[in-house]
Amino acid sequence: MMLALDFESSPGRPVLAAEPDLGSLLARIGRGDAHALADLYDRTSRIVYSLALRMLGDTADAEEVSADVYNQVWRTARQYTPDRGSPITWLIMITRSRSLDRLRLRDSRRQRETTVDQIPDRPGDAASAEESAVLEQRAKQVRKALGALPAEQRQALELSFFNGLTHTELADRLGEPLGTVKTRIRTAIARLRAALKDEPGVAQ
Repeated sequence: MMLALDFESSPGRPVLAAEPDLGSLLARIGRGDAHALADLYDRTSRIVYSLALRMLGDTADAEEVSADVYNQVWRTARQYTPDRGSPITWLIMITRSRSLDRLRLRDSRRQRETTVDQIPDRPGDAASAEESAVLEQRAKQVRKALGALPAEQRQALELSFFNGLTHTELADRLGEPLGTVKTRIRTAIARLRAALKDEPGVAQ
């Protein structure tokens, strides 16, 4: 049995206290015991964070993945069984899976990430003068239409379409209900279509 120091019993004279078995903590978490989740976090978060940081190489991403891991533990602890490995092995598997998801998302964002302000006013030199004029006009019209959107709708649309976030990721990022995020995006798209439908040279 692993032991932990209990410094609260007698200042200056630590007392050895039995550390709860991690499997027992998972069982309690599965029954909705938030204190057990806090205990599990205190005892295992260093391992989880270190693995995430090693895989991701970024402290902010490692912190987010660590939070995701314990959120998943809270939701799925009742599904844990010893045949999945020891509790710490199970946590490591979850951490690895979430870190790989974050790496894939990061790569996807790098490929697609842009902002409205980066829409070029001028196309490349290879375009003809006529094509250049059309593309420049379209870019200005799109920026103008996006700029006219309410701030919360523009933010949701940019994060979804330009940064590649899913609706669920948006809801988590913005701290809003999923239904609210979906409504903002649908409304923003409808407003953009309405604003651009009468603009010359803008495909619908």
